[in-house]
Amino acid sequence: MPATQNSSGSTAQPQPLSGVSMRELLAACAAAAAVSTPPRAPAPPRQSEQPRAHREAA
Repeated sequence: MPATQNSSGSTAQPQPLSGVSMRELLAACAAAAAVSTPPRAPAPPRQSEQPRAHREAA
């Protein structure tokens, strides 16, 4: 049996799949990242930085 070919030929042109603009797509990704990222943990309180006394080696 011979193989049949499409009537459109072998060179198919890509067709746009949706009407979503790049700006809308990027905004949706940024919104999803903002919603799905947990908040940062609070920073530990800073301790006063006092120079430690130099200890002599034994």
